[in-house]
Amino acid sequence: MNEKVLHIAYDPIYAHPLPEGHRFPMIKYELIPGQLLYEGTIKQHNLFTPQPCDEEIILLTHTKDYWHKLKYQSLSATEQRRIGFPQSPELTMREIIITQGTIDCCHHAIQNGVALNVAGGTHHAYADRGEGFCLLNDFAVAANYLLHNKLADKILIIDLDVHQGNGTAAIFKNDPRVFTFSMHGKDNYPFHKEFSDLDIALANGTEDEAYLRLLEENLELLLTSVKPTFVFFLAGVDILHTDKFGKLKIRMEGCRKRDEIIFTHLKEKEIPCAVAMGGGYSPDVKMIVEAHCNTFRLAKGLYQLN
Repeated sequence: MNEKVLHIAYDPIYAHPLPEGHRFPMIKYELIPGQLLYEGTIKQHNLFTPQPCDEEIILLTHTKDYWHKLKYQSLSATEQRRIGFPQSPELTMREIIITQGTIDCCHHAIQNGVALNVAGGTHHAYADRGEGFCLLNDFAVAANYLLHNKLADKILIIDLDVHQGNGTAAIFKNDPRVFTFSMHGKDNYPFHKEFSDLDIALANGTEDEAYLRLLEENLELLLTSVKPTFVFFLAGVDILHTDKFGKLKIRMEGCRKRDEIIFTHLKEKEIPCAVAMGGGYSPDVKMIVEAHCNTFRLAKGLYQLN
């Protein structure tokens, strides 16, 4: 009998150094695996290093023109401002590796129920452009990879970052094989929202009880009606009351309970799930890391993985 292992995608390039002003959000990508190893939740065998994603896989989702701009470093100044990062070969390689990490997580999730990417959740990237610190849309690329290779026939994307998954919604707006569900801050970025298959726009100041009730009610309905054979879960922790940009009032325990609800429902229905971490911008990085680490702890414990 094969041992069930929790697989976690991580590469040091996830914490690729950026110009001053952009470095703080990247620190968490080093600290999350470091904390999990230190406390003994995971061991080195749980971590794997993805290879760069193949061009033909990227082109299942992104346009050739946009991909070539990333590949050959020819983004205009306006396009770079929209993304929020100055272009560099290292940054493009980072996104390619993150994307492959999510694809690899899909394979591990099919085997073991769940797998997690320390980074990912780049849901603001459209097929033909980047936005909001996102160059490639890793969930969209991975979803199209699964469909193309007949590894899934109905996919549910659960986006619980505080920001709407606008790029993901746009990419799949005419594809009935992928159902996009985004539960996000009504008055938060992006200020022009796309239409997901289901959007729940939350008022500023939404607290744990209302948030968790809405999530559980809608999740149960979606799993029954959509009947997904694979799920992607974007577990952003920018819903925390401490977040600089989130505008919600979710406590650490509420954020942990959110993840528990998702994993419990999916495990009961035996639906494999690939998880990406998404955003988190609390001034105290320890809050960000603790909230993200809870996601890994829950996945390991609830799925009883080694």
